[in-house]
Amino acid sequence: MTLQEITTLRLQNQQILTKHSGNIASLVKKMGALQAQDYAMAKWALGVRLPSISDESVNEAMISASIIRTHVLRPTWHFVPASDVVWMTRLSADRIKTSMGTRDRQLELTEDVFTSSNNILAAALADGKSLNREEIARLLQQKGIRTNENRLSHLLMRAELELIICSGTYRQGKPSFRLLETCIPKPLELSKEESLATLAKRYFSTHGPATLADFIWWSGLSQSEARQGLEANQRDFESLTIEGKTYWMSKDFCTDKNNSAQVHLLPAFDEYLISYRDRSAMIAPHHNPKTIYINGVFRPIVVVNGKVAGLWSRTTKKDVVTVNVSMFDDFSDEIRLLIEKCVKSYGIFLGKSVDLKIEKQYED
Repeated sequence: MTLQEITTLRLQNQQILTKHSGNIASLVKKMGALQAQDYAMAKWALGVRLPSISDESVNEAMISASIIRTHVLRPTWHFVPASDVVWMTRLSADRIKTSMGTRDRQLELTEDVFTSSNNILAAALADGKSLNREEIARLLQQKGIRTNENRLSHLLMRAELELIICSGTYRQGKPSFRLLETCIPKPLELSKEESLATLAKRYFSTHGPATLADFIWWSGLSQSEARQGLEANQRDFESLTIEGKTYWMSKDFCTDKNNSAQVHLLPAFDEYLISYRDRSAMIAPHHNPKTIYINGVFRPIVVVNGKVAGLWSRTTKKDVVTVNVSMFDDFSDEIRLLIEKCVKSYGIFLGKSVDLKIEKQYED
């Protein structure tokens, strides 16, 4: 198997080529978790994989709490199935707290401060109430808890890790928070061994072929934990060696024999690129600095036949969205038509008309 064949399998397993046939919650469950740092772009990550939905469908899934947006794994914002939030958070929480310890101490955020903040939030969000960041900041400040110098982010993340709060609805474009227990009255409970096995199975089934190092990066697990999860699924996985590296994936896969050109308009921070430590199969080294900034920001990408071939951005005005595409190299008329098709699909997802502006070559 070649690196090019790896990209085809990843596109299939990630539901980009094959497309998911269920609903939003089942897609997120199948994927394990999807990075959702940029909420608007993360919604399109679902739309790419599930063409029957719309931008508003994802908002509704958030409102109904069939999916939750929270900090787990590495950590960063992720979409997680509501039923899996508890065991996945418990698997991540202690490690995340430890990693944040130094900065917490610098900000004078002691365990007593966290406990007080958690109690205040639990009381304020009782009876199904929700509050946005600004409202929470004012409330905590009134109670004598400082929220400046990014303290608020630490306080909110700790409340998430303690399974007290979770994402709520968006009000006037601003995210809110609500009590987790009101959204998930009967969460799935798994032992640590079961959690490791479940997470590994979902990752390699939907992100494979992938290496153990890729899984460690994506999950934030230690090497021993990641290996334990991988080994628990040995009967369901198969391995292959390419250029001296061992890759794992589910045995239940089939290679797409379609040799026609494939183009995909993928959002910023999409799993197709971000979920691997080694991204060399999908992006040439000289394109990497243009696509992934040194501060860890992943830009929206145009993928042609499995390779990152350009970037895109959007500007929205009322009912019209302008999509600007900048390709890295010259491209054919066939590729242009496929880009136009992708942009049209994006407009349908947003429920807006689209205006495409495409540059022949990327310029810094």
